[in-house]
Amino acid sequence: MRIDPITRRLFMVLALAAGSALSATPALATDAAQASTAAKPAVANALPAQLSDFTDYVNGVRKQFDVPGIAVAIVKDGKVVLAQGYGVRTYGTHGQPDQPVDAHTIFAIASNTKAFTAASLSMLADEGKLDMGDRVIDHLPWFRMSDPYITHEMRIRDLLAHHSGLSLGAGDLLYWPTTDYTTKQVIQHLAHVPIKNGFRERYFYDNILFGVAELVIENVSGESYRHFLKTRFFEPLGMHDTRFNYHYIQPSDHDVATGYAKYDFKDLKPVAKLAWANNSGAGGIYSSVHDMAKWIIAQLDGGVYGENADGTPKRLFSEKRHEEMWSVQTAIHPSKPEIPELAAIAPDYAGYGEGWHLSEFRGHKVVYHTGGWPGFVSRVTMIPDLKLGMVVLTNQQSGAAFQAVTYRILDAYMHAPKTDWTAVYAKAEAKSEAKADDSWKKHEAARDKHSKPSLPLSGYAGTYRDPWYGDVGLRVEGGHLVMQFSHTKQLLGDLKPWQHDTFIVHWRDRSLNADAFVTFALDADGHVREMRMKPVSPLTDFSFDFQDLRLKPVKKDG
Repeated sequence: MRIDPITRRLFMVLALAAGSALSATPALATDAAQASTAAKPAVANALPAQLSDFTDYVNGVRKQFDVPGIAVAIVKDGKVVLAQGYGVRTYGTHGQPDQPVDAHTIFAIASNTKAFTAASLSMLADEGKLDMGDRVIDHLPWFRMSDPYITHEMRIRDLLAHHSGLSLGAGDLLYWPTTDYTTKQVIQHLAHVPIKNGFRERYFYDNILFGVAELVIENVSGESYRHFLKTRFFEPLGMHDTRFNYHYIQPSDHDVATGYAKYDFKDLKPVAKLAWANNSGAGGIYSSVHDMAKWIIAQLDGGVYGENADGTPKRLFSEKRHEEMWSVQTAIHPSKPEIPELAAIAPDYAGYGEGWHLSEFRGHKVVYHTGGWPGFVSRVTMIPDLKLGMVVLTNQQSGAAFQAVTYRILDAYMHAPKTDWTAVYAKAEAKSEAKADDSWKKHEAARDKHSKPSLPLSGYAGTYRDPWYGDVGLRVEGGHLVMQFSHTKQLLGDLKPWQHDTFIVHWRDRSLNADAFVTFALDADGHVREMRMKPVSPLTDFSFDFQDLRLKPVKKDG
């Protein structure tokens, strides 16, 4: 999950931690893939003159940030004026041609799912089936946070506002990158996830409470979240390309993008398919720009998506609920721009509503959200007073790419001077990578290279347990320690000594970019008392919340 300009994850995607030095990859596009269009603009010649070179610009963005494919849709005054694909959804292998992106290509939208979850609760509130001020325990009596007061006072609207007291990404390892827990089991483990901040005090982006929202929707509606989305949103809006998650993509769905990531922050390769099946309320939907344009139009129209036979508007949700979703629930203190060139887009205010980020740009209100996970990042942006909206979907983890495309469009419609946002974000990305390099150099400089572990490897082996995640196993294999998270298949890695009783775990899945320091604390008798972990690189996605684990040895009889 990545994404949000204020938090680390959003810094990584918005401000760009996709990888270190760009590496050579297959040709970014064949002639057929340069700009394949699946849907003609609804209004001829509707694009501003400043976007006359938009195809070349987007392909320049792709080349700069090593992104195989990008799809873009723009809506203005209730009409789709652009819905187009650029580059490739999947590189060809074994002599097969590259497969081009078009307007119907299906991408993961990840956290852009959150707005659908908020809208679902709004629908149920409109129907009188719940009130946004209801306590969560009124609908899920078994729900528990680790703080009794927060458990008692947590309201439905609090689930959507990122001010619960949880730290950034807390509890994400319960489903990230993928685990065998059910949604209910993920939420039940919340009872042990530590609270580190004041309730309703500050903004800290979380994912796990949107899983709680999903269960509230199912409990109140009496139907699965998948069926609710299908019948209340996808079918009414005609979002025929859209799927609940990757598990529901059918063999007949041929126009599906492959996600790519920089293995070891440098080598672009395809990543394994991912579905947040146990936290679908936070992210999981796959969609196309063709479909997302319909969602944007309905949002800009305040939930209206057509007319009934009697001329009354068809609505997804009420005007009142739409206004509240687009009103600040939690204030956000914008961070200092990474480079001076980004000062021009630094907002005067920022906040989070219900499933949407809220900000301003050049005097206009901005409603937006980003989304990301391994292989995909995206951004949806709306300027309500201009009746303008856009969606950028990509199949590589470069927040710089969707930022550069988004701000080029905004400049054009706001009649602002043309800025080379590709160059700006390339500079920001380079600075981010340089800071990560400096961080590693500091670790190396502080390292005692001549030290040795206090214990033989067998002294560290065994099962360790954290109260909110579960068990992590360590075994000796081939002369070194091997770590396996019991509920997370991908978290299998090899430990190498770093210094004293600290090791580094190198995950065998090199697409994760989440190697971590593993430090053992010994008791007075020389036995391991606790194992702690911390990501090695500041570029690691914040959902790898290793630092929140408190892993203690499990006794042989326990």
